Amino acid sequence: MYILAIESSCDETAAAVSKDGREILSNIVATQIAEHRLYGGVVPEIASRRHTENINAVVKETMKKSRLSLSDIDAIAVTYAPGLIGALLVGTSFAKGLSMATGKPLVPVHHIAGHIASNYIAHKDLKPPYLCLVASGGHSHIVEILDYTKFRVVGRTRDDAAGECFDKVGRVIGFPYPAGKFIDDAAKNGDANFYKLPKPVVNGSVYDFSFSGLKTAVINMAHNAEQKGESLHRDNMAASFQKTVAEILTEKTIHAAKDLGYKTIALAGGVSANSGVRQKLSEECEKNGFSLYMPPLSLCGDNAVMIACQSYYDFLAGKRADESLNAIATLSLENI
Repeated sequence: MYILAIESSCDETAAAVSKDGREILSNIVATQIAEHRLYGGVVPEIASRRHTENINAVVKETMKKSRLSLSDIDAIAVTYAPGLIGALLVGTSFAKGLSMATGKPLVPVHHIAGHIASNYIAHKDLKPPYLCLVASGGHSHIVEILDYTKFRVVGRTRDDAAGECFDKVGRVIGFPYPAGKFIDDAAKNGDANFYKLPKPVVNGSVYDFSFSGLKTAVINMAHNAEQKGESLHRDNMAASFQKTVAEILTEKTIHAAKDLGYKTIALAGGVSANSGVRQKLSEECEKNGFSLYMPPLSLCGDNAVMIACQSYYDFLAGKRADESLNAIATLSLENI
């Protein structure tokens, strides 16, 4: 079964073609990072305009590299939620038009479900049920994967997402957007125990995250140093901050796995590319006898490969959409 998938939930215009869900025939991503870096973050209006300009060429190139024609495609998949509403509308509108023009069925895909599915590409033996930590610029979730299309969120951020915290802290200590890779690289040269940073606790939920207090702590330390005519040691702060985030994400995930009886854990989302998070979670899983699955670095960020993979299982489950499909900015995994 061949599926053409489209992803445009934030600042990456992406398309991919898959065979039977787990074999990738083509994968094209047009990034906007350089443009948004000028503003220190994603500007929604600019993102939408660039998607509009890029999407046709991206889909054409994807089809060309797949060596298939649209007549060979069995279904068209698209990310419809969650994300920047204007960005999502570009992808959903294009996919609906293509579906109507070709008569191919349209499969709506949830963005976070796509991130989770990125692990299926690299790990053919991974099957539900298992527990997944999804950490990205817009989301930080601990999710029970009950089946390929059934999810239960047991933990989520109450404020900033982990990736968002990386970007905001990175800006404070002098790194460009997106700051994740710069912090990761700097942390390798720093002392992770140099700065003592807080691990915020959410009252009433042992699995929920809160990163705003951690972000604020770094901002306050930077301001206090500036008032004294001093500056933070950038590499040491990067290492200390990365260690703290890795510990927060790992501790809550391992806690949830033990409480809920899971022996298999997966990692997904943009923050899954961070070496500190990967190392800490790997160490704790090995210590507890858990199996750990992580996507390759090439599939950690936003891409259409993950949407193509998830859409295969959504298609088998009977999920379809028509021309009334609309983009949704905020939608829980449990409500799809």
